[in-house]
Amino acid sequence: MNKIKSKIIFTIIFCTAISLFIVGNASAQPSPDNTHQHRKDFSQKYTDDQCRPLGLFKEKGMNVPYCDVYDTNGREKMGANHPRRIIGYFTSGRNGLNGQPTYLASDIPWHSITHVNYAFAHIDADHKVSIGDVSDPNNPAVGMTWKGDKNAMDPSLPYKGHFNLLYKYAKKNGVKLMLSIGGWAETGSHLEKGKRVLDGGFFNLTVNPQTGEINQDAINTFATSAAQFLKKYHFDGIDIDYEYPTSMSDAGNPVDWSISNKQRGKLAAGYVALMKALRIALDKEAITDHHYYLLSVAAPGSGYLLRGFEAFQSLQYLDYVNIMSYDFHGAWNNFVAHNAALYDTGKDPEIAAAKIYNGPDAKYYNGQGYLNIDWAYRYFRNALAGGRINIGLPLYTRGMQDVKGGNLGLGGLSTLADQSKCYLGTGGNLGPDALSPKANAPCGHGAQGIDNLWFDADKNGNEIFGGVNPLWHANNLRDHLPMPYLTAFGHDPSKKENTYTGHYQSYYDDVAQSAWLWNQEKGVFLSTENTKSFSAKVQYAIDKGAGGVMLWELAGDYSTPKQNGLGYYYFGNTLTDIAYEMIKNAPPYGVKAGDENFPEQQNKLDVGVDLVGYLPKGDDNYPIQIALKLTNNSNIDLTGAKITFNVSPEVPMSTAISDTLRPYAVPTGPGIVNLVDMYSGVTWSVVHLAKSGQAMGNVGGLSDDYHRFAAQLKGKGWGTADWGPGKTISIALRIYMPMPVPTNFTFTVNDKTYGRTAER
Repeated sequence: MNKIKSKIIFTIIFCTAISLFIVGNASAQPSPDNTHQHRKDFSQKYTDDQCRPLGLFKEKGMNVPYCDVYDTNGREKMGANHPRRIIGYFTSGRNGLNGQPTYLASDIPWHSITHVNYAFAHIDADHKVSIGDVSDPNNPAVGMTWKGDKNAMDPSLPYKGHFNLLYKYAKKNGVKLMLSIGGWAETGSHLEKGKRVLDGGFFNLTVNPQTGEINQDAINTFATSAAQFLKKYHFDGIDIDYEYPTSMSDAGNPVDWSISNKQRGKLAAGYVALMKALRIALDKEAITDHHYYLLSVAAPGSGYLLRGFEAFQSLQYLDYVNIMSYDFHGAWNNFVAHNAALYDTGKDPEIAAAKIYNGPDAKYYNGQGYLNIDWAYRYFRNALAGGRINIGLPLYTRGMQDVKGGNLGLGGLSTLADQSKCYLGTGGNLGPDALSPKANAPCGHGAQGIDNLWFDADKNGNEIFGGVNPLWHANNLRDHLPMPYLTAFGHDPSKKENTYTGHYQSYYDDVAQSAWLWNQEKGVFLSTENTKSFSAKVQYAIDKGAGGVMLWELAGDYSTPKQNGLGYYYFGNTLTDIAYEMIKNAPPYGVKAGDENFPEQQNKLDVGVDLVGYLPKGDDNYPIQIALKLTNNSNIDLTGAKITFNVSPEVPMSTAISDTLRPYAVPTGPGIVNLVDMYSGVTWSVVHLAKSGQAMGNVGGLSDDYHRFAAQLKGKGWGTADWGPGKTISIALRIYMPMPVPTNFTFTVNDKTYGRTAER
């Protein structure tokens, strides 16, 4: 997996759209008052556990009102024409204070969406949820007001600002409101009176900086404050955007590295503790309020980062995960490719440079490219039902300049000439707090000026080049339409870099299902989305049984000149409405983890399952040599059992590498209990090889079936492990790409096969 490390990519300026702007339905649906009454009537007919999604953690003894939000199949109730989620991020910074155009709650296409994620809140010095000084009239969350009847405040609420308008419109349209906490810029710090306060944020919340131990008291304080915050401001749930609790070196915002890199080995465990505490705190509040509160996270789609999440054990505490399945390429390195490819093409320049398609270690990856939506979705399907996974889609671009080679720019290189001038954390400028001795690729030369409308600024106020644009601006570039808004967004139209030069031609990759603009004269490449690429990705979510889609961010969507009468593209909801029209007639989402068609066993046992033994430094987990930890909570003696389970084809496996399930060496990481003798006590085999493993590569997507692995325990003699009632054993395992705790377990002993009572 050192190949995966070829990305300071998602580690560093993974300025996910979330980083970009920290500035950062319909009438047929009932009103929230009627909806809530309907929820109460519904929940009185059923026991709570009849509505709990399969595998969602529940603390013993708690009577959580799951039927408030879920039906008896464990599917979220979202109103008429909404069988899947359409989640839109709404950012606090487009409020007009900086002189830029506003995007307010009144601009949201409420008829098309199911959830709004407000971005962002942060963590204060007391380890509580904060939105800043709530007494400040310029506080966008609760203090500001805006002109126009559509922005009139609800006078019945004790606060103003975005929260007032969001609740007013959400209540009218039956949309759920989620409070997103963190983001790229506020994971490890926050803004206070216009200045950045580097106080550790999630890093110091979850891991005590003095002792290096899990900071449970602080976590509990935060969880309690989060539950109280939801109730106070009428939110329906918490969305954690922690970037990133991974053990991989130099992950996340380089500004945070002086704190985060010191705690790398503990971050994953702290994340699990945080999610468990939040789940319990929200459920306690739900019992008191008779109103269920959702818990979600924004999760990376990068194989590099996910390796450091270990087995992503926190998934069991979440209602659903939103994959940040974008930013697969950008100016943090010099590879020019799609921002959000749906499928691997076999030509991704970064994958090729790491020799994963062809090279000495290619067989261990089975030639699979992992920088695409399909791979990321399959990763989470190891552990979750499709309905608990939402696919993130970008409503913005990423781009490069001075592109050399490739096909119309795609697949070329864009390298900043002076690597000493790379942005902090990239290329030749890793800074003093980096753990890595050097970057694995040069930094790129991001597009600037007119090709970079939505730019971030450095500490001196200078434009950071990244080719980041709302889709409406990219469309204006493509069609050479007026751009009267340039000055408002900080671009002086008199400067050369802000003038329209050359010609932007649109192209489409039929394998990756992604679009791009190429300006031959300027050598500028902009990875973008159009109706064809966007529709293909929504259709993928429908076809694969996903819970829906997540959009970053709503202000990037567009209206056409014909629709808005302006003579150019501008704020709108064209793509969001396309998602709604496609999804409203979609079948219900999937509710079973792993293989939906896996046969249920009539007899089931209570067997605890986990993956353990990860080394503290994530970079050392290559190959991933860990242990499958199994606890027999039944009254059946399972000594000598055959243990089988399913694994998504995102974990490379083929006849050429099937012997690699047994590690090279005895795993030594924490959590291993009673390790079975890996040489004489157990035999690994591949019962079924997914179709994707029968040939090298995954061009056009991975197959829908699953690998099935088996571990045959020795039943008697030397090396036999006692796995009687109440006993725990660990079985050493080796894989080459990360995966969460797998599913679809069976245990065969004495010619009788059992399933699990608690599939994740």
